[in-house]
Amino acid sequence: MPERIAFVSKVSFMASPASAGDREKVVSKLPGWLRQDLKVRTAQLGIEIQAAVTQGITDWCSLAATPTAVDTSGADSFSTWLPPGQWDTFKTTAADRKISLTQGLAQAVQLWLQKNPAPTVQRPENPRRIIVCNQKGGVGKTAITAGAGEAMAEDANALHPVRISKHFAAALLKNNDSESGGADAAPFAIEDLPGLGLRVLLVDFDPQCHLTQQLDHAPLPMDGDSLTKHMAGEPGGKLRDLIVPIEDDRFGDRLHLLPSCNDAFLLDVKLAGVRAREAALERALAPVESDFDVILVDCPPSLGLSMDAAAYYGRRRENEPAGSSGALIVVQAEDSSADAYALLTTQIEDLRADLSLDIDYLGIVVNHYDARRGYIATSSLAAWMDIRDPRVVGVIGDLKEQKEAVRVKQPLLAYAPKSDQAVGMRALAREIS
Repeated sequence: MPERIAFVSKVSFMASPASAGDREKVVSKLPGWLRQDLKVRTAQLGIEIQAAVTQGITDWCSLAATPTAVDTSGADSFSTWLPPGQWDTFKTTAADRKISLTQGLAQAVQLWLQKNPAPTVQRPENPRRIIVCNQKGGVGKTAITAGAGEAMAEDANALHPVRISKHFAAALLKNNDSESGGADAAPFAIEDLPGLGLRVLLVDFDPQCHLTQQLDHAPLPMDGDSLTKHMAGEPGGKLRDLIVPIEDDRFGDRLHLLPSCNDAFLLDVKLAGVRAREAALERALAPVESDFDVILVDCPPSLGLSMDAAAYYGRRRENEPAGSSGALIVVQAEDSSADAYALLTTQIEDLRADLSLDIDYLGIVVNHYDARRGYIATSSLAAWMDIRDPRVVGVIGDLKEQKEAVRVKQPLLAYAPKSDQAVGMRALAREIS
C-alpha cells in the first residue's frame, strides 16, 4: 500500500508509482446512492469507474458556472485513480467556486451520469422461443426454466452477482479433487453485472403443474379455460387473461407465468384430431408473443405429440438469427440422462427431416451436479463436455437453496440471489441470450 502523503479537507491524496498509466490514487467521499449509481452505470456501459470519474472531473472543471448542489449527507469513503495533475486542477477549481472537495466530486460524478445515460435494453426484433426439454423426468427442467427466466428478467438498473468463466465445466472437472467437491467449491470469478431487463413469459406446458405451483400459483381449474383448450381449438376466452405476473421488485413487471392445468394430460389425445397439430402451440401463443422478449416453455417428460408441438414452436423462423430460438436440453451427470438425451434428439432430428425445419440446439445444461457422488458424476460430466453440438452451456450444482425456494414457493433468484445456483442461472441466461 503506498504511503499517504497529504490531506486536504475530507480528501486525501495518495501517489503510487506502480499504478497503471502512472495515475495517482485519490481517496475521497461520496454518498452511497451516488457511488452505487456510478457503479451500475459504468457496468452498463462497460467502462472503468476511474475513466468515468476522470471524464466527469474534466467536464466539471470546464463548466462556466457551478452546478446545482448535490446532497452529500452520509458520504463515505471512495477512492479512484486519476491522471497526474488532475486532482490539483480540481482542487483549484473547487476553491475558486468556494465549495468543498466532497461536494465538487459529487457534482462531477453527477455531471458524468447526466451526460452518459443508461443504455436501453436491447430487445429482440421477434420474441425468442426457448423450449426446455428432456423426456426423462426429474432432471430439473422446471428449475432451469424458472431460473433462466428469472435471470433474464432481473432489473437492468441494478447489479447482480454472475459467475464468469468461459470454460466453467472444464474448470469444474479440474476442481473435483478438492476436499469439499460440488459445484460451489470451484474458485470461479463472480462479477456484479446489470440485469438483462427482458420481458419474460414462463409457459408451464407440463400437466404436473410443477412450475405453476413452485411459483406460488394454483393450477388452472379443469372446468375453465387453459392452454390445452386453446391448442385443441376450444378456447374459453383470451389466452392473455390466463397469464399472471410473478411479483417481486427485482423483476418489476417483466416476469410472467402462463399456468398449467391438469387437462394437459389429455393433450396428446386432443391433438390427434387437430389439423396441423405440430403448429398448435404456436397458434395458441401467437396472440401474446408481442408482449414478451423471451418465451420459455417448460416441456413435459414426453416424446408424444405435445413434444412435437413444442419442438415446432422452437424452430428457427424466417429471417430469425441462428441460435435465437431453439431447444435447451436439461440432463444430469448420470447414465439414464444419456439414454433419454438420445431419444429426444432422435425425435427432434426426425421432425427436422419430416417437416424441413431448422431447429437449433441452444445447449445442454447439466443440472443437480455434485462431484462428491464420485466417478459416475465426474465421468458423466466429462462425457457431456465431449459433445460439441450442442455444447454444455451451464452446470448447476445440487444445493439446498433451490429445494428451499421450492418449499417456500418463491423464485430462486428472489429467495437466494447470491447463492451459487443463482449466479449459475445468470451465467446460463447470458450464455443463451
